[in-house]
Amino acid sequence: RRGLAKKATREATAEQLNRFVTDHPDNNVTPYIAALVGRDLHKREKHPLHIIRSKIESYFQNLETEYEIFDGEDPVVTTTQCFDDLLIPPEHPGRQKSDTYYITDETLLRTHTSAHQSEHLRAGHEAFLCTGDVYRRDEIDASHFPAFHQMEGVKLFPEMDGSKFASKEEWLESEECKIVASDLKKTLENMVDYVFDDPNLQKRWRDDYFPFTEPSFELDVFYNDEWMEVLGCGVIHEGVLERCNLQAKRGWAFGLGLERLAMVLFSIPDIRLFWTDDPRFHDQFKSGDIVKFQPYSKYPPVFKDIAFWIPDQHFEENDFFELARSVAGDLVEQIELIDKFTHPKTHRTSCCYRVTYRSMDRSLTNEEINDLQNTLRDRTVSDLLVELR
Repeated sequence: RRGLAKKATREATAEQLNRFVTDHPDNNVTPYIAALVGRDLHKREKHPLHIIRSKIESYFQNLETEYEIFDGEDPVVTTTQCFDDLLIPPEHPGRQKSDTYYITDETLLRTHTSAHQSEHLRAGHEAFLCTGDVYRRDEIDASHFPAFHQMEGVKLFPEMDGSKFASKEEWLESEECKIVASDLKKTLENMVDYVFDDPNLQKRWRDDYFPFTEPSFELDVFYNDEWMEVLGCGVIHEGVLERCNLQAKRGWAFGLGLERLAMVLFSIPDIRLFWTDDPRFHDQFKSGDIVKFQPYSKYPPVFKDIAFWIPDQHFEENDFFELARSVAGDLVEQIELIDKFTHPKTHRTSCCYRVTYRSMDRSLTNEEINDLQNTLRDRTVSDLLVELR
């Protein structure tokens, strides 16, 4: 069984294992995740993620404001960088082990490129773009993967004096705050027009909430006959600037996912394809061009169900998803909950999940999938303390 699982999973190097998979009691990084760190897909010239990143950077390089480019920050950050500097409170779900890959109780794989915002601001950078790989424990389907890529953008307004406002309310109601928000929206609206190569692209703004911006917004575009969320953004929270000793400054920030844009613009149907080494994928793209992906094969899926009684103590669904990735790697295409019920007498809860196995490169054999499924069943019992049905 172990040999088959290895074939389905890219193996981490000894260096990656030593750095990311530790014996700290809070460590929840698996060898599968460790092997993804350092792939730097956004730096590969002909890769769709690099093409999208370069197009966005090209837009900003043609603006009056000069934006610095960062893309080499260490993906290992502290809880201060990733959460505290951004005013994300201790009870926020994003800080929980169910959502985040911790190396120790104080270090983790960054969950967003915003983790580097404050360090760059403290170093005196007032307008910059920051791109990198980020990591989150999440569901398994065609649009979710535990590693993906984000771009962060920040702009301060050097001529604006935020210290003259006596209160947060006075700042939020001020003409200066409206100027910052207006500049943000205009900049990003023009950016998506440029990236989608459509000056008539339909757009809409929605008010939102992020701990580190106020006010906060999300931008949607109408593409392929449906509304699609593109990015989140807002006026930088004065508390974030205060922690950088920049309480007199004001500015804006945004963050977007490169995979989300690349999937729709290149018509890539499965997020796992970004990570493949198959030349049939990579040979379709060249630097600077956005072209429609041509599927080179569609191998049949294999469906397997697993049902179990969840333990009395807390059960995290993401723990089961993470276990499946550790066992079968990229061969797991999707996991969905197909049945859940609570026994009327015992009050125990049962869950039944359907696991979809599919390779993007070859047909799978019943023998190897049965072997992987049996391993998953065994590990679910031993690791998650469930009772199989």
